[in-house]
Amino acid sequence: MMKLQHLVHRSARLVAAAALLGATVAAAQDFPPQKPVTLVVGFAPGGAADAAARLIAKKLGENIGQSVVVDNKGGAGGNIAHQFVANAAADGSVLLFGSVGPLTIAPHLMKLSYDPFKDLAAVSGGVNFPNVLVVHKGAGAKNLAEFIALSKKKPGSVDFASTGAGSASHLAGELFNQRAGVDMVHVPYKGGAPALQDLLGERITSYFAAPPTAMPHVETGRLIPLATTGLTRPAYLPNIPTVAESGFPGFEALNWYAFVAPGKTPTPLLERWNKEIVKVLNDPGVKEALLKHGLTPQPTTRAELTAFMKKESTQWAAIIKERKLTAD
Repeated sequence: MMKLQHLVHRSARLVAAAALLGATVAAAQDFPPQKPVTLVVGFAPGGAADAAARLIAKKLGENIGQSVVVDNKGGAGGNIAHQFVANAAADGSVLLFGSVGPLTIAPHLMKLSYDPFKDLAAVSGGVNFPNVLVVHKGAGAKNLAEFIALSKKKPGSVDFASTGAGSASHLAGELFNQRAGVDMVHVPYKGGAPALQDLLGERITSYFAAPPTAMPHVETGRLIPLATTGLTRPAYLPNIPTVAESGFPGFEALNWYAFVAPGKTPTPLLERWNKEIVKVLNDPGVKEALLKHGLTPQPTTRAELTAFMKKESTQWAAIIKERKLTAD
């Protein structure tokens, strides 16, 4: 009798294993998805995230022979889009151009209805870039030293725009407040484009902006660049000093975007998307186009992206705690 029960249990396990293997194989074969692929972006059209996503989506679509549509879901510093994808169909048809804010900063600032490390699955790194601190031409500062002096002369009267509470531009500004000993007021927006519009209209003083959105206006003289937020000057902005070299050693606040998917997406589909995205990011034409926009391609394995996100999460958690920041 015991032997019979053992055989029955063993047979059940084999059937379950076979079913799992069959589902895995089916998931791997069901690529590209039999419906248009949606690449969700958490910010309004016209910003750096949107520009990069559309460029990459176009090449992805060409490579897989399937339409890849960019869907902008701006608001709440990108958290609306991340929540949407966390609850989206896990069939490989939905990807998210996730960002540093919702993935590694917002969880330490506010209560979210999703867990970036459980409800979203790492696919591949995307692009990274430093922010550039810019002011409008009537701000009264032509370099970082003058800007700091202005901020200290009128505490609380100088403000800075961001793409939302918990975004990279927000934390860059808060880190600058801490290191420079100033008290700039944070003004969140729903994306880079509306923030830039108010800066150009001189309704806001400064903005830790993405280079692709800010530099065209720097070239026309409407905006003044004060410093970039990487440790070294990027090759495409050789004449703009870094905050680090301007008296604040070690200052670094990079912005980055990475590809993630709904957390329950089958591993074979995640691996296949990783392969396709890495291929696009390594494409010479795509790399050249991204670099012209001031965006550095950052293709990774899924494991590398997960490790990078955890490192960033730990770093920003410490700063948020030290600065006693909230989402308000």
